Amino acid sequence: MSWTGLPPAVAWSAVGILAVLMVASITLAVLRRARPDTDFTELGQRIRSWWVMAIVFTVAVLVDRTVSLVFLGFTSFLALKEYLSIIPTRRADRRVLFWAYLAIPAQYLWVGMEWYGMFIVFIPVYMLLLLPLPMLVIGRTEGFLRAVGTLHWGLMMTVFSLSHMAFLLVLPGPGGGAENDPGGAGLLLFLVLLTQFNDVAQYLWGKLLGRRPVIPRVSPNKTVEGLIGGVLTTVVLAALLAPWLTPFALPAALGMGALIGLAGFAGDISVSALKRDMGIKDSGGLLPGHGGILDRLDSLTYTAPLFFHVTRYFFF
Repeated sequence: MSWTGLPPAVAWSAVGILAVLMVASITLAVLRRARPDTDFTELGQRIRSWWVMAIVFTVAVLVDRTVSLVFLGFTSFLALKEYLSIIPTRRADRRVLFWAYLAIPAQYLWVGMEWYGMFIVFIPVYMLLLLPLPMLVIGRTEGFLRAVGTLHWGLMMTVFSLSHMAFLLVLPGPGGGAENDPGGAGLLLFLVLLTQFNDVAQYLWGKLLGRRPVIPRVSPNKTVEGLIGGVLTTVVLAALLAPWLTPFALPAALGMGALIGLAGFAGDISVSALKRDMGIKDSGGLLPGHGGILDRLDSLTYTAPLFFHVTRYFFF
């Protein structure tokens, strides 16, 4: 066990994240000195936000399981709150929002209890049936389908999908609890690192080589070259990290890298479509340089459930 009480692979991976951010900060300082006429404000905001996110995530998720569940539950709360702030709601929907927010502690309670059966059906089934009832009681039918549909979709994306990150923490590790077993923390770190790295890689490859838009009506800045380059880069990183953090052999690691790369792209453009429908650029301003919490978690709404279920069904 490492000096932090974590498996060495997980502890050193966390150190590696901070080292990469240190290099990014030094690089930014050099660029500012070398090109004083260039505006690096947005890049500086992004790096500062990454520092905050990396430190908070590392401390909250890798130290204690209860703290981890509370932190991830709070993340779902922020994401749902931000989602509800950008979609149109009726006055009659306000009493329904109480039940929507109450679903967050309930969903994470099932994770803490390791109750997979309730975890997997609570929001998709029970909340689907419960949410319309307050609207029906007061007899409001105008906009009924839109209100129920948008609210349940929001719960699915911001609570159900993201809560799969938390359930990774209660999965057994590949070493069966041995001293060097990275456990669920290793799986979560692998997922988050690859998902966020995929976002950055697709952005950079798109800037360098991007010519042909993938889906111009949804996200005109996303290019075929950026998508392919990002996915291939993510696959390489998956192969490098898998022996340290996961039970995956090389073929499975390559497959997981491709899955996360493609699913991350799908999550990104899904939230882009939502923002375009609402006529906004960013979902919020919580993270300077990045936008809102949904702008940072959009890819995870797809990668988290897919990665979790593939891992659970094929490796545990």
